[in-house]
Amino acid sequence: MITDAFKNIDVYSKAINATSLRQQAISSNIANVDTPGYKRQDVIFESMLQDALKMNGNNVKKINLDSISPKLVTDRSNMSYRMDKNNVDIDTETAAAAKNQLRYNALIDRVISGFDRITSSMKNR
Repeated sequence: MITDAFKNIDVYSKAINATSLRQQAISSNIANVDTPGYKRQDVIFESMLQDALKMNGNNVKKINLDSISPKLVTDRSNMSYRMDKNNVDIDTETAAAAKNQLRYNALIDRVISGFDRITSSMKNR
């Protein structure tokens, strides 16, 4: 039980790192909204975690977390909203920031809940 809780907390920790990196990317995108030629950045993590879960029968305990790390990617798409080849849409970035903040808060709640379960389990022994 306790080792399962620690494994879950490790997964949540990785996800929190991904949300932190994503927030940095979003902040950079917003800061460069008027920079000619700037291409938006994003973070890939959730799809990698889902793939790892599928490969391991949805068993979190079997996932090698060292092989899963959030990756910063640059959107080099030819799509551009302006003549200066910048592809940042401020409305998209603002929505992404709000979604990312909600995800971060939910993950923090899950970590706190996990530690509460561990503490409760230790007290009952």
